[in-house]
Amino acid sequence: MGKKVAFVLSGCGVKDGSEIHEAVAALIALDRAGYEIVFTAPDVEQAATVDHSTEEAETVSRNALKEGARIARGNIRPLSALRPEDYDAVVFPGGFGAALTLCSFASDGTECSVNPEVESLINEARQSGKPIVAMCIAPVILARTIPGARLTIGSHPETADAINSMGAVHVNCPVNDCVVDVERKLVTTPAYMLASGPAEVFEGAVIMVEKLGELF
Repeated sequence: MGKKVAFVLSGCGVKDGSEIHEAVAALIALDRAGYEIVFTAPDVEQAATVDHSTEEAETVSRNALKEGARIARGNIRPLSALRPEDYDAVVFPGGFGAALTLCSFASDGTECSVNPEVESLINEARQSGKPIVAMCIAPVILARTIPGARLTIGSHPETADAINSMGAVHVNCPVNDCVVDVERKLVTTPAYMLASGPAEVFEGAVIMVEKLGELF
């Protein structure tokens, strides 16, 4: 068996959950590299729901775990049930759910908070020396929880400034590359913060997974 990756979802859909192209690109890259995927999500209501056909807010409530199960093909477990022995690394795909439900960056900016179960997962991974990977906007979660972390969301000035304001260090990065913080065992890639389509997202995902493997 290969190393196991806790793949943390926040729903299903770019506007209010996990970005599906990014999730699939990462999953394919991880699978090709021999990783075993452990799908997980906090069992909470999403902070927002959006009609993706109109981009308008909806009043219907959606559960992040149940929605994430769509991407996981049903094989998903609550984040609260995840144990340290269940994974060797952590991966956060992007999508606004990462900045709405996994943390509150979308609404609170540099004063954001992180879902307690997500924060516990990050802390446990760091204490155990396990690598953490984040795509697109998800690195803001790491900026909030890991002082001094070297991260990228690409080159978006306002978001980069916010990351620096939270005590992390933003590094500009092209879409087909990633930033590695060897000391803290972090890998981040811009994905749809810069990508013009899924092929570019996949290019970044492949190099992201290659660099992940160098951190073990």
